[in-house]
Amino acid sequence: MALMQITIIPLGTGTPSVGDYVADVVQLLEDKEIPYVLNDMGTVIKGEVHELLELAGQLHELPFISGVERVVTQIVLDDRRDVQRTLGDKQRAVRRRLEERSR
Repeated sequence: MALMQITIIPLGTGTPSVGDYVADVVQLLEDKEIPYVLNDMGTVIKGEVHELLELAGQLHELPFISGVERVVTQIVLDDRRDVQRTLGDKQRAVRRRLEERSR
């Protein structure tokens, strides 16, 4: 399984706010029951690489459906195949290291 962080940036909307577009992304993920973690700079999703890339295309299209004429989408894939991971594993590992240091 891989992790993908995706950030969708609609351009030319007349406002710096992107909250409605982020809500569209979250709604699609929830409708499809796809596990995700929303953060301040994007959305992290777990899945098989080919499924994540297909999903990225679907998510990229959402602002166009709302009438946006230009969209920039940033995707980061982390495909580690030597271990099984779940969403939040990296965060837990860092917190565990910080706890060990404070002892």
